[in-house]
Amino acid sequence: MLLVAAAPGRAPGPDGTDGAPGGPHREAAVTLLVGRALDDGTREADGWCAVHTFRPALCKRWREQRVLATAAGVASVLRRPPLGDAARAARADALPTDAGAPLEIGLADQGLLTDVTVRDGRGRHLAGELTQEGRRWLNTEPLRAGEVYTLRVGAQDAAGTPVAAILHFRTAPPADGGRLTVDFGPRPGTYGAGQIVTAALSRPVPAGDLLARARLEQALQVTSEPQVEGAWHWVDASTLHYRPRAYWPAHAVVSVRSGLDGVQVGADLYGGPSEGVAFTVGDRVEAVTDAAAHEMTVRRNGQVVRTIPVTTGKAGFLTRSGIKVVLRKEYKVRMRGDSIGIKRGTEEFYDLPVLYATRVTWSGEYVHAAPWSVGAQGEENVSHGCTGMSTQDAAWFFHTVREGDVVEVVNSGGEQMDPFANGFGDWNVDWDTWLAGSALAGEDTRRPNRPPAPARLHPTT
Repeated sequence: MLLVAAAPGRAPGPDGTDGAPGGPHREAAVTLLVGRALDDGTREADGWCAVHTFRPALCKRWREQRVLATAAGVASVLRRPPLGDAARAARADALPTDAGAPLEIGLADQGLLTDVTVRDGRGRHLAGELTQEGRRWLNTEPLRAGEVYTLRVGAQDAAGTPVAAILHFRTAPPADGGRLTVDFGPRPGTYGAGQIVTAALSRPVPAGDLLARARLEQALQVTSEPQVEGAWHWVDASTLHYRPRAYWPAHAVVSVRSGLDGVQVGADLYGGPSEGVAFTVGDRVEAVTDAAAHEMTVRRNGQVVRTIPVTTGKAGFLTRSGIKVVLRKEYKVRMRGDSIGIKRGTEEFYDLPVLYATRVTWSGEYVHAAPWSVGAQGEENVSHGCTGMSTQDAAWFFHTVREGDVVEVVNSGGEQMDPFANGFGDWNVDWDTWLAGSALAGEDTRRPNRPPAPARLHPTT
């Protein structure tokens, strides 16, 4: 595993004190236990490693590492468990994790785990559960084969000082090399008119292989009622996004499926079966915040339904400009300044419980209740980047919008919303540029989203 760590804090000194003045300064540190099963081509008698709660003797392939999470940006592996023989130990770092085995995070010291986030290379989160006492985390859904994962762990030492560590590991590919499959998003449900369709590939298709990309794209079928003009766009070698030229019509029904099963994508790569998805679109709800006028206008199906006085990001914390999409709604969120780089103890630091928080970026931009700034709402911008409003207005907004609804910010002076790296900023890409990101752009730039001709899909195996 490759390790880094960063978080503010201070550790107890060697005499049990907190490293107070008069003695050498020591950084806060907590020892994490990281457990995973290596994929070395062998299996236990029962076929798999069970959950062992850091008892490696019960599973020969179980690898337990002690990792030091610190507040000074330094992390290290403190101890490597015995793996049987020297040759096997020497090979251990080169061996990937068994995707069928559990991933466990625990504490060897006094303290608490405060946050564990695991994401694969395509940004998909791995579900997990933290025990009630806050000392152990275990994944609740399986790892994916052939993936690189980033594991972020936040903890507190016995004194309550925050520390953190970032770890990277990979999982073994499928035994036969695997076939290319697709994981579509969103899940079935009702979404807003700005919802983006996503396709995460199980195997990357490089940009230089235009024929393979074209074959794959032809097989990814998006249909809607009513029909609209739309296209796929390659975000990276493993991810595509689909959107219409304009927002989805209100109450549209959208169906997404893969026709890849049995299709030869590349020289030695064939498609496998993938589960499709269908979703509906609700009313077309658009919220536009004019940061210079300190006002949000909310429209439903083109009609203004509410005008809300707001405050947005002040100098140094300007709210991102451009079109965003509601990612999720969180009734209560704890917002802390150090999550956006504000140091504890400085004038700008904050640590607040926030109600009616509607998330629009993964980095932490929300539309939320800000009762502490009601006097500034409609008059000036005083936030650290979020859009704040009264509790009453925030509750109304929270219950009015849904995932996929459009939230636009104009006249903020802030940087432009990133199209792909921080949520769904896809609508900030003009249509010609969007089409240029399709492997089929030269074939047809004005295609409605109806199924391709059956002749395009000839199974080869």
